[in-house]
Amino acid sequence: MALVDDLAEQTVLEEILEETKPPVPAECRELHYLLYTPFRYSVRQDSRFHVAGEPGVFYASLAERTALAEVAFHRLLFFTESPQTPWPENPVEFTLFSVKVSADKTIKLTRPPFDEQEALWTDTHDYAACQQLAREAREQELDAICYRSVRDSQGGDNIVLFHCRAFEEKKPSEMRNWHLRFSTHGIMALREHTADRLQFTRDDFANDPRIASLNWER
Repeated sequence: MALVDDLAEQTVLEEILEETKPPVPAECRELHYLLYTPFRYSVRQDSRFHVAGEPGVFYASLAERTALAEVAFHRLLFFTESPQTPWPENPVEFTLFSVKVSADKTIKLTRPPFDEQEALWTDTHDYAACQQLAREAREQELDAICYRSVRDSQGGDNIVLFHCRAFEEKKPSEMRNWHLRFSTHGIMALREHTADRLQFTRDDFANDPRIASLNWER
């Protein structure tokens, strides 16, 4: 909005920007942008069930705490790569949203027979086995993979979706704002306008060697 004088000009600018973006997949076009955006882009960085250059996927958690743990961990990764960057002076705000999913063709890595290879699926930084499983899941036209979070010390579960068809709703059903404060002692998470709060200690993420070497004294 700092580049324009009124809403009409902003609309034109938004339309110009939209033309530069990859097209929204046909099966996703009726969805809210928060739901279709992960499928719209092929991220240039590998993740547990995604290889750079391949079609995008949608990651989610089955519980709020697990989602916050995942967010906190990936923020910490930034600070491992920038050791001279101080902790933010103010809490960082994130919006968590909920959406109903119906994925009939789903692999659950926490159940037999996949749980017999739990060490492969829960490696903290080597994602090769998970990425290969994701390729095979796509070839079989599966909808999703459910797996245990290695970032949530309480063992919450995550899900990765491969297709927009897994969404039962066209838009998020609930949104909640959380504030994360990073400090020498760990991360505090406080939900806006409520007394809900969580604490993630330095030890909660120390099982990952990248975080184990993090300089918390900033």
